[in-house]
Amino acid sequence: MNRLDQTINKITAGDSRIRDQARARLEQLTMPYWALGRLMDLAQDLAEMTRSLTPPVNRKTIVTMAGDHGVVAEGISAFPQDVTPQMVRNIAAGGAGVNALARQAGADVVVVDMGVAADLGDLAASGKILSRRISAGTRNMAKGAAMSRDEAVRAVEAGIDIAVSLGPSVDVFGTGEMGIGNTTPSSAIVAAFSGCPVADVTGRGTGINDAQLTHKVRVIEKSLDVNRPDKHDGLDVLAKVGGFEIAGIAGLILGAASLNRPVVIDGFISTAGALIAHALAPVSAGYMIAAHRSMEKGHRVALDLLGKKPLIDLDLRLGEGTGAALAMNFVDAAVRILTEVATFDEAMVSKST
Repeated sequence: MNRLDQTINKITAGDSRIRDQARARLEQLTMPYWALGRLMDLAQDLAEMTRSLTPPVNRKTIVTMAGDHGVVAEGISAFPQDVTPQMVRNIAAGGAGVNALARQAGADVVVVDMGVAADLGDLAASGKILSRRISAGTRNMAKGAAMSRDEAVRAVEAGIDIAVSLGPSVDVFGTGEMGIGNTTPSSAIVAAFSGCPVADVTGRGTGINDAQLTHKVRVIEKSLDVNRPDKHDGLDVLAKVGGFEIAGIAGLILGAASLNRPVVIDGFISTAGALIAHALAPVSAGYMIAAHRSMEKGHRVALDLLGKKPLIDLDLRLGEGTGAALAMNFVDAAVRILTEVATFDEAMVSKST
């Protein structure tokens, strides 16, 4: 049995008994019934995931997976592939959007090279990033499979290893990504799982114009036609139309779930990774928290497939883990509501009749 299968076998549902106990306390807090709405929903979710009425959430880490995509050769991005390693260096130096928002949320940022088409060995050697690279980017999915099935397994297992190695010092994981062109495989993944027309799940990514968007849709349609991914086989979908960073995200989610750790899912690309994780281990969805709804229209479909309602909707479209960083503030708030607000009995406040 390989590492992936072993991890999947370790994932179990959260503790419904603890969830019920959390709900019972939340229902007795000194406020009108469920007055803090979805923050209270999140509080009981966290109790169930962590199997605790005092969910540990202080130690937060956003893992930003980086990888390049052969399909960029089809002209589907407004930015050249050189931007991927440049932005990895920026994140590693602390100068990106995710760094600023992670600092505000009290979260660490860990950058992982899953398959960037550039030499980042100096960053890995200095400990500024982790290297789990499978190859120097995926192959062009418009002409054949983006990766082999073996590469897909190795990439998912790399994500699992990251979660497990960080696990002893992390209470809450967040997902993030960096990779020029990665909305294209993400749209292909969502189309494969949902059966929706490609045009309905494909957005502008880095800001392409109408003509470029039409071309992007056609490239994804061609990729699906050439590869014919099997939506009942998550590894097949990943190998044929996925990306190394998407695989790493899927593995991170599976690893976090096997440790009973909540994982805050960032935007569209991260949610594509979550779809792969869900296909491999449906029970892993119980540990996912949807951070936000991005500007990519396929994100709505992906969230619906997972049965997730995002915490925020701010027209975000940056990725990197920025939405996950913002949402971690709500994770903190939900736990404080559960653990710090007094009940009517504790506060000796009269209940309504």
